Amino acid sequence: MIDSINTLREYLSEKRKIVITSHRNPDGDALGSSLALMHYLQAKGHEVTVVLPSEYPDNFDWLHDVQSCVIYDVDKEAAKQHIEAAGLFFFLDFNSYDRIDPLKKFIEPNPAPKVMIDHHLHPDDIVDFSFCRTDASSTCELIYDFIDAFGEADTMDVKVADMIYVGVITDTGSFSYSTSAALYKKIGHLKDLGIDDYDLHDKIYNRMAIKNLQLLGHCLNNRMELYPEFKAGLIYLTKEDYKTYDIQRGDTEGIISYVMMLKDVKIAAFIREQPTLTKISLRSKGDISVQEIAKNHFNGGGHKNASGGMVYKKLDDAIAYFKRVLPRYTEKIKE
Repeated sequence: MIDSINTLREYLSEKRKIVITSHRNPDGDALGSSLALMHYLQAKGHEVTVVLPSEYPDNFDWLHDVQSCVIYDVDKEAAKQHIEAAGLFFFLDFNSYDRIDPLKKFIEPNPAPKVMIDHHLHPDDIVDFSFCRTDASSTCELIYDFIDAFGEADTMDVKVADMIYVGVITDTGSFSYSTSAALYKKIGHLKDLGIDDYDLHDKIYNRMAIKNLQLLGHCLNNRMELYPEFKAGLIYLTKEDYKTYDIQRGDTEGIISYVMMLKDVKIAAFIREQPTLTKISLRSKGDISVQEIAKNHFNGGGHKNASGGMVYKKLDDAIAYFKRVLPRYTEKIKE
């Protein structure tokens, strides 16, 4: 049983077969934390495989050794074999089995120890040891802390540092929210270790395809609604939009940020119609907690200024529901 960082350190003193996994539709933090931990543990001599439920966005295909990830949706048998052979699991950037849905049936029966590193609220009791903190900016920040707890932050490989930076910058909206003085000190240390933050930022944000720029123009011109009385706004996408613009994973990243650029908007929503449900992303400024809105009304959660969820409603009904919910938070929004 692993119940502390010391027992985990002792367990890792022997070479292990390790599987790292993260949530379906992995984002920058999920991928960055998984790859950072993979490189760190491989350098210590462990046999490490990242197994993901679904494919990652094409705009992250440049991440260090991301092609080595085993994708369950692509190769179910390989994913199963790695999971069944594992002697240790790391759960990164999720805290409930429903976020890795198809992998649960293989991971849960495996008696190997399970370690969770995560920054989300309300974790399920599914692991032996948790290295979690809800006030962390990202799981990647916690990977930094995890390595530091092993006394090895100063000797961190630049590949590990790069991947940590990717997760931090994407999960904080380029340091727009969930930041702290401690985080900036850690980023400064990553810079000292040799990361090229300009190059990383360029690769993350300046790889847009023409269709993505056209999609953004469509969103701003045809799919944006503003509600001045609530200091709120939203952008929505229909199933037809997904077909017209051939929208793939990662193509809508950052669109919600354009609503937040408006001076008088303090809360923004990005609502997307899916085949069987409607997804919503929420952002806010200052003390407004969109986590409450996501949790109370959209079967979701997240962080104070960045959350998300879903409803089993048609797009028009979901938009109307969001508009009905807003007045309950009007006083907070007007502050």
